[in-house]
Amino acid sequence: MPSSVMPTPRQAGTPAPAAVSAIGLRKAYGDKTVLDGIDLYIPAGSVFALLGPNGAGKTTTVQILSTLIAADGGQAQVAGHDVAAAPDRVRSAIGVTGQFAALDDLLTAEENLLLMADLLRLGKREGKARAGELLERFDIADVAHKRAATFSGGMRRRLDIAMTLVGDPQVIFLDEPTTGLDPRSRRTMWEMVRALVAGGTTVFLTTQYLEEADQLADRIAVLDGGRIVAEGTADELKARIPGSHVRLRFTDPAAYERAAAVFPGAARDADDLALRVAGDGGLDALRGLLDRLDAAGIRAADLSVHTPDLDDVFLALTGNGTAATPLRMKETSR
Repeated sequence: MPSSVMPTPRQAGTPAPAAVSAIGLRKAYGDKTVLDGIDLYIPAGSVFALLGPNGAGKTTTVQILSTLIAADGGQAQVAGHDVAAAPDRVRSAIGVTGQFAALDDLLTAEENLLLMADLLRLGKREGKARAGELLERFDIADVAHKRAATFSGGMRRRLDIAMTLVGDPQVIFLDEPTTGLDPRSRRTMWEMVRALVAGGTTVFLTTQYLEEADQLADRIAVLDGGRIVAEGTADELKARIPGSHVRLRFTDPAAYERAAAVFPGAARDADDLALRVAGDGGLDALRGLLDRLDAAGIRAADLSVHTPDLDDVFLALTGNGTAATPLRMKETSR
């Protein structure tokens, strides 16, 4: 861009540029439909998590978007390139980490990275520098000359993702990247994902760990039976599931009884002198609840807000859950 030409700033409320988008994506194997017309819109520089039970189509989605297999119908773009029409350009812009580490166990950590640099046709000097940078970045420089076969699961995953980054991709597909890792290694991986996104990389994540999606994702989609049955932020998804409530606890039995009269529909816990008042947990509902207590001259010892977690969302929206029709979460400006 010439120095005299300034980019037009994006106006508030307009969508961010899409790093990944799809319309009506379909895939079937014989008479089994795996993807039944899914739509995606993933802004650049964000983390998108795709959740779903085994066989829901998560890996198939990643394989189509990363050009490993062709879709039967629909359109998809990744990093501004059409997946079907320009697969080579898509491949040059992405990195893919599958469910199992793609390492050569006979090579050292450095040699694995240099092999990837050769495959990407980087010059020897550039490849060597890139390998050294990634070894430091992923905290495996001290084992650079040890064979990958000797690595723990967490170290193998770190090296695997480092190999994905040799080509400095704009979009990274992480297909269940923390499967089999212990909690400490999983949290280390989360920090790595956050660092990637902070640097402008877009991350497309599939996972079986709902806490992982809750921790990392800007937006989450739930895939079931080949269709996206819900999409939104973690908080939006949780808000759609019944069970939100405010728990009021009292130390004075008389105050507890008076509060029970103010909220006759509340669930009672006489042993703990506590009431569970149904509500969405929002500020307006909470303010209204406190106003009712103040008007009655009642003071609670403590108050806590409880909302469903992503486990509840997952169970309600997939398989034999309560959701019978696809849901579309409201769009939120970012």
